[in-house]
Amino acid sequence: MTDRLDTIDRAKVASAYHAMSFIESGMSVGLGTGSTAAWLVKLLGARKHIEGLDIQCTSTSEVTEALALEVGLPTQSLEEADWLDLTIDGADEFDPLLTLIKGAGGALLREKIVATASDRMIVISDLSKQVDVLGAFPLPVEVVRFGWQATQGMIGDVLGEADVAEEHIERRMRNGEPYVTDEGHYILDLHLKRIADVDALALALLAVPGVVETGLFIDIADTVVLGASSGEAQLLRADEAPVIVDDLDEARLQAFLDHIFAT
Repeated sequence: MTDRLDTIDRAKVASAYHAMSFIESGMSVGLGTGSTAAWLVKLLGARKHIEGLDIQCTSTSEVTEALALEVGLPTQSLEEADWLDLTIDGADEFDPLLTLIKGAGGALLREKIVATASDRMIVISDLSKQVDVLGAFPLPVEVVRFGWQATQGMIGDVLGEADVAEEHIERRMRNGEPYVTDEGHYILDLHLKRIADVDALALALLAVPGVVETGLFIDIADTVVLGASSGEAQLLRADEAPVIVDDLDEARLQAFLDHIFAT
């Protein structure tokens, strides 16, 4: 793999590259948001240019949409697609049941809509995102701006009854201003450290007036492609032994990367 990548990016590229094996010409594919998903988009653009891959893409954020168009991938709205063959996206954390925390990039609502409008969701990740119990990464909750402080107070009440290790809530900021999602909402980041019962917490949060969606993805992902800096990957499925994938075609990947760095 090219020396232009650091160890972290090598693992992300390996995960994205191996996940591409699930994509065939003629498919409608959901494209995730985040740094690992960005590598997938770039690799798919290179694959289209070099190998003629013919797919239609639906983006989970305006950032991903812009990148997809930049690398030459044809895009369509979810309304135009109606249904997708698969969605490939990253995760901020995942546990042994492949329950996810997502939303660091602020696109959790669109990500969940696109993922659940697909036959399957594949997660691309690296070892740093694998945990035994969710919660070390802050849990994003998307809320409407009207009355957000009241919503935050009610979320605090929910956390007081939940089995979590911490109950700190912060409104997400960017460049000194409140962060606003593509749908015009705020995000509250819940610092919980440990979530003992993700199902109960998700239901309780969604019952709070003003909460639009949470970053808990439960029973949505069926496979995690866990990339390593060596170029190999593990395919993880809930309650199954990992499958090692080490058939990396170095020349093919290098051709894709050369195209990416040249454009």
